[in-house]
Amino acid sequence: MTATRVLVLNSGSSSVKYQLLDMRDSSRLASGLVERIGEQSSRLKHTPLATGGPAREWTGAIADHDAALKAVAAELAQDGLGLDSPELAAVGHRVVHGGKHFTAPTVIDDTVLAEIERLIPVAPLHNPANLTGIRTARALRPDLPQVAVFDTAFHTTMPESAARYAIDVETADAHRVRRYGFHGTSHAYVSRATAKLLGRAPEEVNVIVLHLGNGASASAVRGGRCVDTSMGLTPLEGLVMGTRSGDTDPAVIFHLARVGGMSIDEIDTLLNKKSGLVGLCGDNDMREIRRRIDEGDARAKLAFDIYIHRLKKYIGAYYAVLGRVDAVAFTAGVGENAAEVRAAAVAGLETLGLAVDGGLNAVRGDEPRLISPADARVAVAVVPTDEELEIATQTYALVGRY
Repeated sequence: MTATRVLVLNSGSSSVKYQLLDMRDSSRLASGLVERIGEQSSRLKHTPLATGGPAREWTGAIADHDAALKAVAAELAQDGLGLDSPELAAVGHRVVHGGKHFTAPTVIDDTVLAEIERLIPVAPLHNPANLTGIRTARALRPDLPQVAVFDTAFHTTMPESAARYAIDVETADAHRVRRYGFHGTSHAYVSRATAKLLGRAPEEVNVIVLHLGNGASASAVRGGRCVDTSMGLTPLEGLVMGTRSGDTDPAVIFHLARVGGMSIDEIDTLLNKKSGLVGLCGDNDMREIRRRIDEGDARAKLAFDIYIHRLKKYIGAYYAVLGRVDAVAFTAGVGENAAEVRAAAVAGLETLGLAVDGGLNAVRGDEPRLISPADARVAVAVVPTDEELEIATQTYALVGRY
């Protein structure tokens, strides 16, 4: 029997998201989430998509990731999809930071684990959790290929002129300070899906991808290769996000330390967790912000305007970087669902060939679609992202070569 299933794991510090896919037709057999790991009120929600049965939910104490993955395995086994199945080809792990070294999906061994661990200083919130998930999965199925798919890998094609910061080269190299970019699996998937929507090969298309969720990033993709992206050393740089500031004068940090008496940890928390939309108006849910705007709330309106101003600047900047743009693609939670954001982001850019059709923009759907007028010089698209499918596809393609 040929093994065609891939289990995708996305391990957070206190959570595990998972999907089981059959790569013969990219169908989803099961999906779920374990959250609040380490607490008495841990929760597991499992959806058996293959059987079409109702979702199952369980609440109780799940001590650690080992217990969490064993609980996931038990749920899958209940549907006849257990981790001991000979049809399981591999486990694909989302790993946030791969640095310069990892430019493609990689079969995990002890050397790879050590390198991911060495990158913890540049991804202190994410890589430790990713490592925990990998180690637990390897212990449960030591015979099974485990593959790391890196958020940063898609962006390793950036030229040095885009990837380097203008600081002392020796200092930067000694401490791995450069622009890595994130959301790479989403940008890779969406850029290819946009080309398909246009009926063209990815190598023929230049796309600006706007991944707009609670975390948000933009990328300039030329012929299927990333040439610039908005996030940098960490996911803090770039667009205004739900709780992150995005681009900020670095001297703000010195000012807050010297004049505000704030510690490095306090400034870190401020910029990562108390800034962005939530810092500007107290909300990071775009639906709530739009509701408040409709009621005349000035703070919500200012937050929205700042968000759009930054977004529009990046569209213009990446138009200049690419020289020719065939499409602008909106994706992720806000990008796929907030018509007002899409309309505002391209408003006033008609001389660049960008416009949206009001009727098309208002339509909601789960399939990739164009929202620009039929005669638009640049296509504007809504392309739902599918990071789990991208991870599974890259994992299965790699395992098939071994």
